Amino acid sequence: MSDTANTVTGNEAAEIDSALDALLADNDPKKMSYEDFRGAQYDHGLAWVYFDKGFGGLGVSPGLQRQVDVRIREAGASPMKAAMFFMHLAGPTIHTHGSEETKQRLLRPMFTGEERWCQLFSEPGAGSDFAGLATRAVKDGDSWIVNGQKVWNTMAHLGDWGMLVTRTDPEMPKHRGMTYFAVDMKSQGVDVQPLRQITGEAEFNEVFLTDVEIPDTNRIGDVGDGWRVSLTTLMNERNAIGGGSGGGPPKAGSGPVSILLKMWKETPDEQRNSVTLDRIMRLYVRAEAQRLTNIRAGQNRRKGNPGPEMSIAKLAFAELNQDLLTAAVDMMGMAGQVGCDYTFRRPEDLSVDGSETGIQHGFLRVRANSIEGGTSEIMRNILGEQVLGLPGEPRLDKDIPWIEVPRS
Repeated sequence: MSDTANTVTGNEAAEIDSALDALLADNDPKKMSYEDFRGAQYDHGLAWVYFDKGFGGLGVSPGLQRQVDVRIREAGASPMKAAMFFMHLAGPTIHTHGSEETKQRLLRPMFTGEERWCQLFSEPGAGSDFAGLATRAVKDGDSWIVNGQKVWNTMAHLGDWGMLVTRTDPEMPKHRGMTYFAVDMKSQGVDVQPLRQITGEAEFNEVFLTDVEIPDTNRIGDVGDGWRVSLTTLMNERNAIGGGSGGGPPKAGSGPVSILLKMWKETPDEQRNSVTLDRIMRLYVRAEAQRLTNIRAGQNRRKGNPGPEMSIAKLAFAELNQDLLTAAVDMMGMAGQVGCDYTFRRPEDLSVDGSETGIQHGFLRVRANSIEGGTSEIMRNILGEQVLGLPGEPRLDKDIPWIEVPRS
């Protein structure tokens, strides 16, 4: 790194320290509510440090967010709530593509948790082919009237706002006729129905939109620019799933692999064997490679919007998580066959770590990791084309009007 870069980094770090001093001098997280302290954090530019000043940031390197997270945690601040996962998707998208008024209106309550978000992207007829979506938005004066169906919408039953992508011009090729909106989930015509999973939970939903009116002021980005806007959301989703959403780089041996390490330590010597130990060590090496790759990718990010390299982390995370929880269930023997609560329930938070929810529950839940946020098959296509530069798959429908594309 050059001397100039070091000087800039030093100046930015000092600016963060100064802002933290000011925040903690007047706000004690141990004596304040979660929402009030997070609001003060936002007002001091320490919510997303790489965002512009006045919108929860200071315009500094995104890598300095860890400096903030560590210090406020040491001061007694409560961890970021798990249901705030979608903040890491909607926040950068609105900051990058939203109008000044939209950013002013939506970002602060999003960060404080007073308004929770969900994602309305996938559709029954256009899952992996996201650009093939059919939900229609028709302009009506200063508003848009939306009709369609979305599916696999995580925590939509808790959402106050939804990230919604629609088809606004069916005469354009599918990637160019889409528009992105923020939709009020309490709007008339929005119907959220649960989808029960193998765990018994219904964290996923399907959302029906019938003549939903969305004001044009809730549009994120230009009309017809929804594909480009949605890529910001998708890249941040893969970053959040594959690399974690906050708190800085994890320590070696943390995360799901810690379950195996704990189980091995608790296994009596006479029950240990070299085959199981070898399996654990191979998984540990993969987990450590994932952790270090995430750190390196994070250091290479620019303005908080990661590139296609995060698809590597997302793909590796999904397959590693499944292998880790499979190994854990195998180590339990017959006890691994029982112990999960299969009763129907709609969760109030996101929690998928087997160490918190029970190994059997974690084993079942991580089956979704290779589907949510982009299937592993789609991730391999992205890596082949965008990272390795391999020829793309034939796409005969790429340049013809969406309305002329054959559908099954």
